[in-house]
Amino acid sequence: MLDKKKKDRIIAKYRTHEKDTGSPQVQIAILTAEIKELSEHLIEHKKDHSSRKGLLRKVSERRRLMKYLKREEPKAYDQLVEDLKL
Repeated sequence: MLDKKKKDRIIAKYRTHEKDTGSPQVQIAILTAEIKELSEHLIEHKKDHSSRKGLLRKVSERRRLMKYLKREEPKAYDQLVEDLKL
């Protein structure tokens, strides 16, 4: 789970306007950070099946948001993929 400081840094980096916290870019960036943390956790704790299920849920949510962003704003999608190295 991301702490507030990390989440705030991600929001500040990927927001599209001053009060933006829910745009697809921000949501994808936050999910990517959470996925990285969970992946590291699962390397250490191989039998943590509930965390694995949560990881799969986050991956599918990110995939859905990325599909939406690619359809609606292809330039923003390309920039985000490049920034996040996806």
